[in-house]
Amino acid sequence: MYPIIRMVKAIVASRGKRRDILEPISTWHRAWPWDIDPWKDLNNGRIVTLFDLGRIALAAQTGLTATLMKNRWGIVVAGNTTRYRKRITMFQRFEMRTRCLGWDQRFVYMEQSMWRKDACCNHILIRGAITSKAGIVAPQQVVEAMGHRGESPALPAWVQAWIAADHERPWPPETPAA
Repeated sequence: MYPIIRMVKAIVASRGKRRDILEPISTWHRAWPWDIDPWKDLNNGRIVTLFDLGRIALAAQTGLTATLMKNRWGIVVAGNTTRYRKRITMFQRFEMRTRCLGWDQRFVYMEQSMWRKDACCNHILIRGAITSKAGIVAPQQVVEAMGHRGESPALPAWVQAWIAADHERPWPPETPAA
């Protein structure tokens, strides 16, 4: 089940906070019993869902949510890659760090991580697309509508390498017949 109450909390906690799209944010969360898998860890699927909450807070604080609503645009995840490195167990509190790394002609790239004290537990790179009835909206148009002036910073080399590798991935996937 999607964490609706947590989502509302993220939106309410973001009210009155305003930052530029390139400013990072930090939010705090706890691993509840319903987030835990049979191996007593924060479930990997739940981790990806909880990362949504950080992006929701970032969208609210940067004015992206208001811009999407005003223009009747939507936002979708167009790809991601995740690293799981350290356990988060029941009732542990953790910090989630979220930031927009930049954009290209089609996508916005965001990085998020979950931390316990000084240890990074999980890290995700997300590629998102802003959509309209006509298709994908150019990210530069979106950030300008949000009030950001300036071009995207150069994307880090590791992000560019992921973009290049993803271009090599076949689509649709080549799967053997069952």
